[in-house]
Amino acid sequence: MKPSIVVVGSVNMDLVIRAPRMPAPGETIAGSGVQTIPGAKGANQAVAAARMGAEVHFSGSVGSDDFGRRLRQGLAADGIDLTHLAVLEDESTGVALIILDAAGQNSIVLAPGANHRLTPEQIETCTDTIASADMLVCQLETPLPAVTRAVDIAYDKRVPVILNPAPAGPLERSLLAKIRYLISNETEASLLSGVQVVDAETAGVAAHRLIDDGVEQVLITLRHKGVVCALEHGAVSYAPAIRAPVVDTTGAGDTFVGTLAVELASARTLREAIQTAQAAAALAVTKLGAQTSIPRRDEVTQFIRSRAL
Repeated sequence: MKPSIVVVGSVNMDLVIRAPRMPAPGETIAGSGVQTIPGAKGANQAVAAARMGAEVHFSGSVGSDDFGRRLRQGLAADGIDLTHLAVLEDESTGVALIILDAAGQNSIVLAPGANHRLTPEQIETCTDTIASADMLVCQLETPLPAVTRAVDIAYDKRVPVILNPAPAGPLERSLLAKIRYLISNETEASLLSGVQVVDAETAGVAAHRLIDDGVEQVLITLRHKGVVCALEHGAVSYAPAIRAPVVDTTGAGDTFVGTLAVELASARTLREAIQTAQAAAALAVTKLGAQTSIPRRDEVTQFIRSRAL
């Protein structure tokens, strides 16, 4: 049977422009190749989970504008259930302006629009869907009260929760204690733990600070340096990165999260899940855009076999 994943999160249209480098403050430089590509952490993670074969249900908000219509069509095309995706008549759809430099690194400015209208009351309508799921996945691009309500429902129904704390902000210990898997990058882990994460060793220290705050398992992604995982009983493991030619890093972290959710919900070991998620993320950086770069299960399987991972 397909694992059932509920994603509560954001939906954006990404406006992507290529530039030779990031502009300095007050500087104007010439760019090229403007594209509109579906994105946002919640939607990206939902698409990643769907393309890995899960049954995905999405809760969020978009505007009734053209961007919202196109985004709904794209999510539906990936087989994602949009019963709990609200369409707001008086709000614009979220937009992210992304500058992509020659090295494939990005800088993002976000206008959340309808994403900031997601409410606990809307989440309440998803109670039965969350209760019957194998995994709940949340991020922080939607209001914290809505995220907290979703986590509370999942915790009460004994549904494991993945939280990707992006963008990072203060989180109550009462919320962290209900998180099965916290997945963050170096910046987010540093802000949440108070430990400056620069390598695997400091990532391990930061991870255990977060475990002390109540999280059961912490994964810190270190981009090309790999992934550090810490468990509540004290063990720390490290998985080196899978190398791939970088075109665009946008969406790679979301691909990791969505893929990991499916693998864990499918009863894979954490080690197996991390390896598959790393492979999917490595494939994602070889293409332009967020959702346009997210691979499907057969692509990931073939990639793993070709690398003899």
